Amino acid sequence: MRHIPRKRFGQHFLADAAILDAIVEAINPGADDVFVEIGPGEGALTARMLATVARMHAVEIDRDLASALRRKYGSGQLVLIEGDALDLDFSTLPAGLRVIGNLPYNISTALMFHLCAFADRFVDMHFMLQKEVVERMAAVPSTPAYGRLSVMTQYWFEVQPLFRVPAAAFRPPPKVESMMVRLTPRRAELRGQADAGLLKRVVTAAFSHRRKTLRNALAGLLTESKLVELGVNPGARAENLSLNDYVALSRHLEL
Repeated sequence: MRHIPRKRFGQHFLADAAILDAIVEAINPGADDVFVEIGPGEGALTARMLATVARMHAVEIDRDLASALRRKYGSGQLVLIEGDALDLDFSTLPAGLRVIGNLPYNISTALMFHLCAFADRFVDMHFMLQKEVVERMAAVPSTPAYGRLSVMTQYWFEVQPLFRVPAAAFRPPPKVESMMVRLTPRRAELRGQADAGLLKRVVTAAFSHRRKTLRNALAGLLTESKLVELGVNPGARAENLSLNDYVALSRHLEL
């Protein structure tokens, strides 16, 4: 008997063999690579990965699915963590981690922000996400999709959209189109060495009032004269600033 997908967990199981094979090809797993899969579900991707890698970790919130995976694989093959990936301290897993998963759409944005905090521990991440979320992650300034998720993701990672996946590839089919994306951590020297907490504070303030000019949105953090001094137009809006602009603003708050 197949598992009945649960709405509260946002479950849509990838069932298209050709898409699953394309994902493994994109990941290009090495036998000695250390993987953690977020939301293995029924184990369709897990099985393909374990055909190459000897052992991997997996995080599953659904106790029935976790039980089924335990019955199928011993702990020597699959180190199963039963719980919510949003609560997982990824620093407790080995460094040099490769992260994969078909992420539930209802937590994907929150999970991306959570994973950013552990970016330095990852080799790369390969995720299936709602196409709109990938477009927001990869968006450039002065476009409608550009926002807080764009800036914070691009500060920590190089974002590479890979390929689209139709709704028909899932059981049950979602109401949206999906996309595979690769995220590769940026080296510290390329990030500009901003304080992550201050960067988040500036970006959140700016995009919390997208329709306001920066002189108003950032009034509690930076004066208009300071914006001008830093080369930022006070009359611009949040979506007009580049990642480097936000890094410069946050670095000023450190002074």
